[in-house]
Amino acid sequence: MSPSRPLDLRPAAVPLALGALTYTAWVIEVVVSTGLDPIRTYVSELAAQSEPLGGVFRTTDLVAGLLVFAGAAWGLLRHRPRALWSTLGWAGLALFGAATAIDSRLPLSCTPTADPECAARETAGLVPATHAAHAMSSSVAVCGALVGMVALTVAARRYGSWPLLARIGPWLVAAELAVTAWTLASVAAFQAGKGTWLLGLGQRSQVLLIAVWLGVFAYEVGRRRVYEVGQCVPYRVEGQG
Repeated sequence: MSPSRPLDLRPAAVPLALGALTYTAWVIEVVVSTGLDPIRTYVSELAAQSEPLGGVFRTTDLVAGLLVFAGAAWGLLRHRPRALWSTLGWAGLALFGAATAIDSRLPLSCTPTADPECAARETAGLVPATHAAHAMSSSVAVCGALVGMVALTVAARRYGSWPLLARIGPWLVAAELAVTAWTLASVAAFQAGKGTWLLGLGQRSQVLLIAVWLGVFAYEVGRRRVYEVGQCVPYRVEGQG
């Protein structure tokens, strides 16, 4: 039987890793005063048109989305075996990257969780259409991320391709699903006029876990050579046995 041919997925690792890093640009609010309470406010409100640093965060979101999309597109085209879980996972990451880039071009005009007047206008439908479009693109991005995280973690465990992801991926996925449920409940409470339920903390945990999972996945993709049969071996330096 002819030997399996190696598939070099390493070119996907760099944009995925850089995308994960750029996706966490919001953490600079720890040292830079934004005027927004990170416990209560949407992460996307940092990029609102009314915010002084909005342009910075819109740019980092755009760059993060394009980087993840580029890495995921390479993986989607090059991965083997073309089994359900791996194909679905790479496609989910591509969707996440594309939707994140689009989301950055559809910023909020104001900050509804921090500005009661903005919240009132939003409830009355007196804000730009980008508010509704932003909510849709954000939802698509999170759905894509969840699909990618779940499917590629399953693929790692089923095909034996990425052992580190196979070990810690399920814990990251479980945590991500939990904080996503928390975030959705908080959004519903806010929209019903019942407070924010620590919305900002929940959503920041959500996007941070996505970035951490992406970082782990990028590390695995960058250090291992995948074979068409699904087998993986570490890369070796020339001259080593």
